[in-house]
Amino acid sequence: MSNDATMTLAGDFPAHDLQDWRALAAGVVNKTRSEDARLSPEQAEDSMRSHLAGGLTVDPLYLRPATATPLGLPGAMPFTRGRALREPGSAWDVRQLHDDPDAARTRAAVLDDLEHGVTSVWVHVGTDGIAAADLAEVLTDVQLDLAPVVVSSVDAQPEAAAALAAVLATHPDATGNLGLDPIGAAARLGTSPRLNHLADAARDLDAARVRALTVDSRVFRDAGATAIDEVGYAVATGLAYVRALVAGGLTPGQAFAHVEFRVSASADQFLTIAALRALRRLWARVGEVIEVPEADRGARIHAVTSLRMFTRDDPWVNVLRSTIATFAASVGGADAITVLPYDTVAGLPEKFSRRLARNTQVVLADESNIARVTDPAGGSWYVEALTDDVATRAWRVLQEVERAGGMAQALAAGRIAARLEAARAEDARGRATRALPITGVSMFPLAGETPLARTTRASLPTVGLAPHRDAEAFEALRDRAAAAATKPTVVIAALGSRRDFGARETFVANLLAAGGIATETVEGTPGEVAAAAAARHTSVVALASSPKGYAAHATDTIGALREAGIETLVIAGRARELGEDADQVDAEAYDGVDVVALLDDLLTRLGAPAGKDA
Repeated sequence: MSNDATMTLAGDFPAHDLQDWRALAAGVVNKTRSEDARLSPEQAEDSMRSHLAGGLTVDPLYLRPATATPLGLPGAMPFTRGRALREPGSAWDVRQLHDDPDAARTRAAVLDDLEHGVTSVWVHVGTDGIAAADLAEVLTDVQLDLAPVVVSSVDAQPEAAAALAAVLATHPDATGNLGLDPIGAAARLGTSPRLNHLADAARDLDAARVRALTVDSRVFRDAGATAIDEVGYAVATGLAYVRALVAGGLTPGQAFAHVEFRVSASADQFLTIAALRALRRLWARVGEVIEVPEADRGARIHAVTSLRMFTRDDPWVNVLRSTIATFAASVGGADAITVLPYDTVAGLPEKFSRRLARNTQVVLADESNIARVTDPAGGSWYVEALTDDVATRAWRVLQEVERAGGMAQALAAGRIAARLEAARAEDARGRATRALPITGVSMFPLAGETPLARTTRASLPTVGLAPHRDAEAFEALRDRAAAAATKPTVVIAALGSRRDFGARETFVANLLAAGGIATETVEGTPGEVAAAAAARHTSVVALASSPKGYAAHATDTIGALREAGIETLVIAGRARELGEDADQVDAEAYDGVDVVALLDDLLTRLGAPAGKDA
């Protein structure tokens, strides 16, 4: 065989098309269906589709489209595949956040980070961070020609920018970003942004060395935005800044060079990958429209593990979330990545959690070799289709903002707040039913854990777009349980044999634990169960068994429990399984129930104090 011959790996296999796959899929889906309930191949495919926030649909199978457009190359229009080729010997910029207001402690932490793998420094300035006057001390040990420095602030942006500019001016080769983001600050504080000073701040800067602007779209994501919204608002904000700079005398190319995006990276790895790729595509399209030179249209992206996905309870799971998010940010082509320490929600991070955060990146980059390939997801037809969907829908978001007069006007009119509130409400419904589970909080909660003790951060007033985390509703339930005079406890009445009640006993115990409610399982005759429940001084009992077990034991057990003074009965499953006794139970615990509402009601019945927002 000639060395020049082409080897066709699939040449000996019969060819199949999408219709063949649908028929095979229907055969599997219909295995457990009766003859009159069987699905057609097309219906079977539709039954396997899933949905993501923002109206995105995920198909069960993706094939190369018959009219697929060329994938393109990194560093060229439409920049979907990256701003530039990634050099195999150097990973992304490992950027660590510092917000401890103690200048001496932060100075030591900055040096420790730089000595152990971090490549740039991010300092947060203001009420909820470091004082602008302390910035020079914090950066005393930084070799400014080697490590870029960026600052951020919500309530002290001009002071932070001026302080960093003064530090960078001491070294001719220093690099960084002044972090001006007036729209982001206005969104958080509920004020009106002022953009006419941006050109003055950027005009005398060499953007190749020091950039002036950061579009921090996390303010929208943390307030409820979907990934699509975040991309759309990021591009709309960047466009507003470019217009302000051009109005101040800069060329479109010069204005583009001053903009860096700071976006969220979540544990939904494919959506994060697609969002970063879509952001570059849309920003490049904006640059094309306003005639920015092609080589300058690539978006600089700083990805940060999303605070919204972080949990206070069982915080160690945050390490896993951050690992997935970092992987996704790398595959999506982020230029810089920040991993928030796992204890961020509890307060100011400690040395160990900071080390774990930076090592998450170092291990992925240097030991797992993730950084050696540019756009490794390119050509995955799922990723390509998802990128197209995110880009298309985010462009519509941009167009809506433009029709409203731009980001500043859309914020002032309340359009953005209303859209985010609707998105957050939809997400909250999914969290409450556990269709969108939170490991360690709503699912598989860690009962009896000791909360982390950390120094509390100073907080900003809640006026504009307030940040929220996905786990807050469940954390509030746990707080109610912890504040009760006695530990809220539910007795699980296990009916029948272990074979009957085992699965539902485990299910309802874990469901109740998500609200901080302890459980004790009792077995025996109806009289024994009732006596044991009464002896434990609880007003709530959960019945656990199979439909067969309920049919055999539920009637007598319910009667005995009521006679013993038990006020509230919860059934693990559906009340209809009790037949004529369906109206004898007060609540149902089943897969898909509104867990937050159920737990809130049970905590009230068990005497827990009302929550803070009640």
